[in-house]
Amino acid sequence: MSEVNIREVRFEDAPRLIEIYSYYVLNTVITFEYEVPSLEEFENRIRNITRVYPYTVLEVDGKIMGYAYAGVFKGRAAYDWACEMTIYLENGIQKKGYGKLLYQDLEERLKKMGMKNLYACIGYPEVEDEYLTRNSAQFHEHLGFEFCGRFHKCGYKFNRWYDMVWMEKNVGEHLADTEPIRKYKEVR
Repeated sequence: MSEVNIREVRFEDAPRLIEIYSYYVLNTVITFEYEVPSLEEFENRIRNITRVYPYTVLEVDGKIMGYAYAGVFKGRAAYDWACEMTIYLENGIQKKGYGKLLYQDLEERLKKMGMKNLYACIGYPEVEDEYLTRNSAQFHEHLGFEFCGRFHKCGYKFNRWYDMVWMEKNVGEHLADTEPIRKYKEVR
């Protein structure tokens, strides 16, 4: 049986995370990004995200096989109780339960911060093809997310137009007298 560990990201993880992410950039429409970010850019992304939000990696037998993080939903104070979640797994290890473990762990960390709404922005094909299926949306549905918006033909990659959907999951009570969000480093 494999040993699975979820831990907070470290800057020295960046080359392995780029390795995982590059497959999706170069071969899929799971990300609308065209070019693989440089090491410096990826480290800056980690630095900016971890100022406020959790960023975790999943190790299987000591090797990083996936990562997940949260980020700003919309840059206005009234949206502070909502965040966007992102996950990437090593290509080929999907449907083994690792994504669920990683996402559930991230969700618990976000609840400790006081998050109420979790969002996922997902590339979505009108018709599945070799670059994009509906697996990500199905994964999110399985974890309790619901469709809340669809943007038609808003992403162009590999000479094709793709839709993008937003999915949402409510994880906290929406009270009139709500405590402010705390940065992740304050609650870990």
